[in-house]
Amino acid sequence: MSDPQDKARQWQFDWRLLLFAGVFLPLLTGLGLWQLDRAGQKQQMLDQWQQDALDMTWPEMVRQGLEPGRPVTVTGMYGEQSWLLDNRTRDGAPGYEVLTVFHPLKGPPVLVNRGWVQAPRTRDRLPTFDTPEGIFSLAGRLSHYPEPPVLADPPAAESGWPRRVQSLPLEVALKELPALPKALVRLSGTDQPGAFRANWSLDLMGPQTHYGYAAQWFALAVALTILTVVASYRKTGANNDNDNG
Repeated sequence: MSDPQDKARQWQFDWRLLLFAGVFLPLLTGLGLWQLDRAGQKQQMLDQWQQDALDMTWPEMVRQGLEPGRPVTVTGMYGEQSWLLDNRTRDGAPGYEVLTVFHPLKGPPVLVNRGWVQAPRTRDRLPTFDTPEGIFSLAGRLSHYPEPPVLADPPAAESGWPRRVQSLPLEVALKELPALPKALVRLSGTDQPGAFRANWSLDLMGPQTHYGYAAQWFALAVALTILTVVASYRKTGANNDNDNG
């Protein structure tokens, strides 16, 4: 049978432990609250963007400024020029992303990333794909142009369409279509007219990510509180000589 003195515990003041907890507990709590605030701001911004996509015309959005991640809807028709963005893989298979010019009924033309297509077995062949004719309404999100890596060699000049490229900076695309805006459109899914495999990861950190970070900070704050309380209760009695120094 164990000695009752071995089980007895009481609060022992340790200024170093309390100082550590006093500094980091407010910090962790503050970081969690900050992430909650950021999540609220991001949700409000996304809601406003979604409303703008329904209410604003394409020329109005261009004048307001095109921010990557923003949803957009444009009505018009596909053009003839398409770039094939090389070295894009899906599930380990090599392929291309198809970027086709789209001419809205009003406003400047815009490049539309229609998604991924698988590459033929040999490099001397390009994939064949159809571009639908007629007037369509496309829904998607604005995205950056695919810029080349730092210190990469300039792309070789090619002729004919479709045109295979390793990257497509805005200044290169402007040589063919001078009226292009500073962002392109990624189709929102495979159900969009002319879409291929258009499953994208969002460029924009959503509210859920901020909520996840907030939960992590609050969990650390709770863990710190529990550890501080547990460490502050020490055994009393004869066996506590070493605990008191």
